[in-house]
Amino acid sequence: MSGKPKLHYFNGRGRMESIRWLLAAAGVEFEECFLEKKDDLTKLQKDGSLLFQQVPMVEIDGMKMVQTRAILNYIAAKYNLCGKDLKERALIDMYVEGIIDLNELLMMYVFQPADKKEQHFATLVDKATNRYFPVFEKVLKDHGQDFLVGNGFSRADVQLLETLLMAEECKPDILAKFPLLQSFKARISNIPTIKKFLQPGSQRKPPTQEKDVPKVMKIFH
Repeated sequence: MSGKPKLHYFNGRGRMESIRWLLAAAGVEFEECFLEKKDDLTKLQKDGSLLFQQVPMVEIDGMKMVQTRAILNYIAAKYNLCGKDLKERALIDMYVEGIIDLNELLMMYVFQPADKKEQHFATLVDKATNRYFPVFEKVLKDHGQDFLVGNGFSRADVQLLETLLMAEECKPDILAKFPLLQSFKARISNIPTIKKFLQPGSQRKPPTQEKDVPKVMKIFH
C-alpha cells in the first residue's frame, strides 16, 4: 500500500507545477503538503527527507524523490507517457528539455528585479517565438499527427501545453503566428484528464504574482 503520491512544496507553481500537470494528465490523484515558512523546509532537511536539501520532493511508491527531472521521468515511465521505443523516448526527452528551458524563463519572470523585468520579458518573447515555438510548429506540420511524437499521447504533449498556456498568460497573442500550436493547444486541452485539471477548483496553481514573491523568498532564503 503506497497510497497517493504526496507532493512537498510551497502553495504555488514553481518547479512542482510540471509534476502536478503530469500526474493529473495520467489520471493520478495526489496529496499536497505545503511549506508555509522556512521552518517547514528546515524540518524536511533535518529529518533526511531531502537528498540534496531541496524541494520539490515527492513521496511515491515508498521513495522520497527529489530533482524535478528525475521525478518527471519516473512518472512518465510509470504511466506510459514516454513513447513506445527508445527512439520515441529520445525524441520526447529532446523536446521536453527544450520545453523546460522555455518554461524556466517564463517561471522566473515574476522574480526579476524591477530594472531587469523588461529585458527578461523581451528575451522570453524572442526565444519563444523565434527559437522554441517554430520547432514544435514544424514537428506538427512535418508528421501531420495529433501529438508531438509517434501518434501517441506523451509527457512532451503535457509539458508543451503547460508552457503554451504560461506563455499566453505573459503575452496573450504570443501564438498568433503558430496555427498548428493553437490547434494543438485546443486538442490537448480537451483530453479528459487535462480538461479536468484545467477546471476551477483543481490542484493547478494560479500564476505567481509579485505579491507572492516575498513569501516564497522567505521559505527558501
